[in-house]
Formats: sequence, structure tokens, C-alpha cells
Amino acid sequence: MKSLFSDQERERISAAITAAEGNTSGEIVAVVTEASSSYTYVPFLWAALAALIVPWPLIHFTWMPVQWIYLIQLLVFLALIAALWPKSMRAAFVPRSVRKGNAHRRATEQFLAQSLHTTTGRTGVLIFVSVAERHAEVLADYGIHARVPEGTWQIIVDNLTNDIGAGRPADGFVQAIKHAGEHLSTHFPPGSRDPNELPNRLIVLDG
Repeated sequence: MKSLFSDQERERISAAITAAEGNTSGEIVAVVTEASSSYTYVPFLWAALAALIVPWPLIHFTWMPVQWIYLIQLLVFLALIAALWPKSMRAAFVPRSVRKGNAHRRATEQFLAQSLHTTTGRTGVLIFVSVAERHAEVLADYGIHARVPEGTWQIIVDNLTNDIGAGRPADGFVQAIKHAGEHLSTHFPPGSRDPNELPNRLIVLDG
């Protein structure tokens, strides 16, 4: 995760948040996490299924001693656990609907954990990316969500995911923050008293 953004890129994202919030009374928080679930069950599940299948062709089509069949079964089980243990591999073997559900749950948790639901006027916006699940999401509190056209946040998400897919994650975040800030400034311009309630930096979670 540390290699996804350099120090300079994190500074760019922080500056983008500060600039966007300078034109609005709303708040923007950017969060990226390595994964929204550990998926530690995945290697064991697939390894067990494969190990159960392996003996059948050996039993029916060879005269291999049962001791050798058992050893092959055990080796297949251990080899698949080792192969599937990296986090990126674990997530790849999980159905997309499950990955999306886990990422959305994590985004919702972060919306609350970062206190976006407590902002003045309920104008908090969360820009969230979960790398292992290849999922991006924008969550907006009802103060701003009710005022923007339907599909607004999805357009921001689509552009963000396109930039991440093209190897430009920092550019994607900067543009997403800029566009979210434009919508906030349209409906919630700066007030005479406009405290900065939340941190203006990219929040990186280890998973």
C-alpha cells in the first residue's frame, strides 16, 4: 500500500482537499485501504476442494498405492494454500458480489469512523477506494446528496477507477476531489465561520 502513493502524491491529494474545501462549507475525506476483508478462509476453502477431487482420477485410472495418493492429496492442499495466501490472490478467488459487499461495508464504516455524519449541515463526502476488491465509492451525507443530480457520484467513481486502472491513482483522487468540491461549492458556499472539521489528507488503511 505504501508504494501506491509517493509522499509527493499524498501531498498533492492533501492540497487538492484543502483547495476544494476553500470554496465550500462542506467537508471531503479521502480514504484508501489495501483490502476490505482478510479473506483468510479462501485458501483453505479452495485447497480443500481441490484436495478432495485429486484422489478420484488417481484411484480410478491408476494402480498407485493409497499412501502415494494420500501424499499427493496433502501436497496439493499445502501448495494451494501457499499459492493463494497473498492478499491479492485471496480476493481474486472471491465472487465479485461478495467483494463489492465487503468494500461497501468498509466504506460505510469509514464514513462513520471519520465523523463525516457529524459535519455542520450534513455535507460530508467520502471518496473511498479498496484496492484488493478493485472497488471505488463516493458516499455523501444527505445534506449534499439530496441536492445533486442522480448519477453524479457514479460519474466521479467511473473517472476515478479509470485513472487507477491506467496507473494514475493520485491523478484520479485529485480529480475526484476537485469534482466533489465543485458540487459542494455550488450548493454550500463558504460561510462567515467555516471551521475545518476533518483532516485534509489521504487516509491510508493497511487492510
